[in-house]
Amino acid sequence: MTTAARTAPRLLARSAQAVIAVAAVADVFRTVALRDHYLHPTDASLNRSGFISMVFVYLMTLATVLFLVWLARSRRNAQELSPGAALPSPGWTVGAWFIPVVNLVAPRRLVLDIGRAGSASWEKRDTTLVNLWWAAWVAHALGLTAASMAAPGSLAFLVVTEALMIAAAVLVGLVIERVTAR
Repeated sequence: MTTAARTAPRLLARSAQAVIAVAAVADVFRTVALRDHYLHPTDASLNRSGFISMVFVYLMTLATVLFLVWLARSRRNAQELSPGAALPSPGWTVGAWFIPVVNLVAPRRLVLDIGRAGSASWEKRDTTLVNLWWAAWVAHALGLTAASMAAPGSLAFLVVTEALMIAAAVLVGLVIERVTAR
């Protein structure tokens, strides 16, 4: 039996994947513009970095909203498919992302629980995919924090953090694909 709830995540998943990819590319442009302004502070570089940063914030906000709506919908579908599965509450599925320190651990567990509940064929490679995505995402976030404190204009830090951002974006796209397919 196909319900509207079970078919809706496909379009939502594709939308989230697309916006996440565009936001990741915008982050690279933002980082280059910010570094340019850091090295050569002019009004033009300030305006350029400010504009690109604003576009990035809008894209990232949209990506976050789409991802969280997709995750909540996937949770509901997993609950339908496995009524006895131990799944987080709908509020916790979204809220855990916004609680400091908890958001470094809980969201990974939420995605794993939803994936496992939604499919009897959840495999070790699916768990590994989620773990790789989460490691890249957390390393990116911690790398940004370290770079801003230790070496704000460091090219090495910027290259590493942007590589982690791109890796996290690709991996979360694959995670969305796996969970949605199951």
